[in-house]
Amino acid sequence: MRRRLFALAIFSFVSVFTVMAQDASVSGPIVPTGEVTMVHEKFDFTEGPARDPAGGFYFTDIPKHTIHHIDDKGELTSFTEDSKHANGLIVTADGRLLACQMDGQVVQYDRTTGKFEVLADKFEGTRFNAPNDLIVDAQGRDYFTDPRNRAPTPLPQTIEAVYYIAADKTVTRVTEGLPAPNGIALSPDGKRLYVAPSASSQMLVYDVDGPGKISNGRPFYQITQAKLAKDGGSDGIVVDVEGNVYFTTALGIEIVSPEGQSRGIVPIPQHPANVTFAGEDRKTMIVTARTAVYSVPMPIAGLPSN
Repeated sequence: MRRRLFALAIFSFVSVFTVMAQDASVSGPIVPTGEVTMVHEKFDFTEGPARDPAGGFYFTDIPKHTIHHIDDKGELTSFTEDSKHANGLIVTADGRLLACQMDGQVVQYDRTTGKFEVLADKFEGTRFNAPNDLIVDAQGRDYFTDPRNRAPTPLPQTIEAVYYIAADKTVTRVTEGLPAPNGIALSPDGKRLYVAPSASSQMLVYDVDGPGKISNGRPFYQITQAKLAKDGGSDGIVVDVEGNVYFTTALGIEIVSPEGQSRGIVPIPQHPANVTFAGEDRKTMIVTARTAVYSVPMPIAGLPSN
């Protein structure tokens, strides 16, 4: 399937940017440098945007078991139509496409053949609940979240938590039970691990003491719609090169400084599920939002994941 990129309507209303309260340590709001544009639509539920080093990106349509790819020329193709409800994706420095398959495992795809190898499907002999999203550390190893969305009942792991897959494929549970851990990201220096619990308005941060070793879990930021007495919770996370953290919420993409202060909200036409940065300069924010995918030009480059 091939269709052209950036051919659909531009949503001019997004030029109105919501500026939240600022802290003295924050230089000001982070404002898009252009309009929010619909890239493609008519999907069932989009998720998992992941930058392709060649300038394009991958994303998932969970109910349709499909991983799509859009190249740097805007051509849309199906990478696989048997993704086993793949959700979060990431492309590693050595070119592997990693995926959280919500059917119970974390895998790596060969991007040429489309074949995958299982990295982890059990902890202490029992299948995971439903792996959701992941991030790769400086050692090329993976932290991933395992909430209850699409999981069997009762939950196989009994709790919802974050795990780490070491080089030898040993799996470690690195958190206690959390309220639906979902998005996950690392700071530019790799010393902080951010986790977005989708069943809580309080975003979390942990100190990274070493590969697969985290401590001092604590509140980082309360997302704005919870303060406005609307639905709380966040889904996806991405970090830019300056350490700002971008959360998907019901209000759009909420941007937070490393100090935990708001730097603004970018409204998106539909409720966003996940976010990444793509393009050659990594300044195009890609947002998966329900039935569509959107792009937003931004002033700060996203942190490379590969």
